[in-house]
Amino acid sequence: MKNWVKITSIYVGTVIGAGFASGREIIEFFGIYGLKGIWGMLISGLLFSLVGSLFLIKVYNNKIRGFDELITNLFGKKFGFLLDTIMIFSLYTGFSVMIAGSGAIFKDELGLSYNIGILVMVFFAFIVFLFSLKGISFINSILVPLLIIGIVFTSIYVNIREGCNFSNIEGAAITSKGNFITSSFLYFGSNSLIIIIVFSSLYPLINNKKTAIQSGITGGIILSVLGISILTSTLIYYNEVSNLDIPMLRICNYIGKNYRKLYAIILWIAMFTTALANGFGFMNRISKERYKIPITALFCITAIPLAKVGFANLVGIIYPIFGVIGFAMMVGVLVRV
Repeated sequence: MKNWVKITSIYVGTVIGAGFASGREIIEFFGIYGLKGIWGMLISGLLFSLVGSLFLIKVYNNKIRGFDELITNLFGKKFGFLLDTIMIFSLYTGFSVMIAGSGAIFKDELGLSYNIGILVMVFFAFIVFLFSLKGISFINSILVPLLIIGIVFTSIYVNIREGCNFSNIEGAAITSKGNFITSSFLYFGSNSLIIIIVFSSLYPLINNKKTAIQSGITGGIILSVLGISILTSTLIYYNEVSNLDIPMLRICNYIGKNYRKLYAIILWIAMFTTALANGFGFMNRISKERYKIPITALFCITAIPLAKVGFANLVGIIYPIFGVIGFAMMVGVLVRV
């Protein structure tokens, strides 16, 4: 498989997490503005394409082989240490958000224990982490196409069935995040932290500048299409799903109960790929090859208590904060590298 396809899969898998595929994140940042949110999603997609390509080019040109190398070279040891600490915390909490989502799906959709859902994702994540970049690349190359098919099919079915009859057209003009334009930048920013960390470890896969450009642009286009697909579906049923933790599962009820179960699996896959991205970034930063297995096990186990705070609570509190930090970090990296 060509490297640009591998990188694109990692890119999409990194961004499409529980908040994205569930529809909760899309409603928070875009759906609340009605049809204007579509323009906001397009702006975010443009940012994902342009900034993603630029960052991958800089990784290739500067032969960056890890986040610690990137931060130290840019900001020096003292400020770099502060940023490094923030990044490590964001990765840890990001991983916890995803395994919390797994627990919610097992409990609400499969009728199983919340704790079982957490443990299942932690176990599979631990196995993949042992294979480092090769494991992440392989799993994303398999799972991301399934995500794309599932999300796009759901959107097409719902829009054809309802005739694009949106229940939220005007939407809000101003929210706590500003307007649809500032929300699009905040949304990109909320993903920037994990993008910076994961991308700074992809140098072995970047053959040349063409690979970097193809990966960034394709990833941004796919994310834009998937975001708009979920957004249009949630705008149709906005009055019914705007306050739900997992809006897309309620929407899938209109297709069929069995399809709701299928989408729950798709949602779990989305959570899993983002959990892998966060965990990979964390392990790549602190783990030494000699102590890889015990450190990996410790990371997975200690993330469990935070996950019990709950999926919706973690998304609502953590994501906007990291949005501001992440966007500022990405600007700093692009300007100074």
